[in-house]
Amino acid sequence: MLDLLTNPAAWAALATLIVMEVVLGIDNLVFISVLTNKLPEEKRRPARRIGIGAALILRLALLSLITVIIALEEDLFEAFGHGFSVRDLILIAGGLFLVWKATREIHESMEPETEHTAGVAKTTATMSVSAAVVQILLLDMVFSIDSILTAIGMTDFVPVMFIAVIVAVGVMFFAADPLGNFIARNPTVVMLALGFLLMIGMTLIADGFGFHVPKGYIYAAMAFSAFVEALNVFARRRKGAAVTEPAA
Repeated sequence: MLDLLTNPAAWAALATLIVMEVVLGIDNLVFISVLTNKLPEEKRRPARRIGIGAALILRLALLSLITVIIALEEDLFEAFGHGFSVRDLILIAGGLFLVWKATREIHESMEPETEHTAGVAKTTATMSVSAAVVQILLLDMVFSIDSILTAIGMTDFVPVMFIAVIVAVGVMFFAADPLGNFIARNPTVVMLALGFLLMIGMTLIADGFGFHVPKGYIYAAMAFSAFVEALNVFARRRKGAAVTEPAA
């Protein structure tokens, strides 16, 4: 450990990994925000805390099994001219789940609300805290395996990986509530977030089938869309403030 503290390469790897883990955590954070916003307001914060805390334990446990994670890249079988590993199957399954979840949420948001559907939604939300935590963990496992494999390719210092994961999850822990509340207050942002989840799900599926999409393109598209939506939110607030101002 003392050698790591005095090793410039270790510090450079730590800084790079922290940035990478935080960026990769955006996907997970959007999913957590959309999912927990379906719960009653008083249960959203505890669900986020429990889900992110359990996700940290899961990531650290996966890091402890690095040799097993590396073995996940070995091909199990070949189909359509492409070898499929355990990692590929996990990415495909996770991507399909994200596409299904986002599509379902979009469908529910587009449905006209009746007394029956409102009652069903309220009952489902009240009963789904544990289900939300389980879904957070399942998706975090998919994202964790992908990020851990990337981290292994960037550094051989296992303690550096542990520190980077702890810092990144800590950022998620503090950012979850502000992001979730912002999404809840702005209905159009909800649809944008669901669009992000659809795009991320399709990217995971493509990656599982061997078609790698550079993540820089994905995050650039997400950042541009978020910037445009932020301008829309700002414009709506300015118009609202202008309407409420008394006439001179």
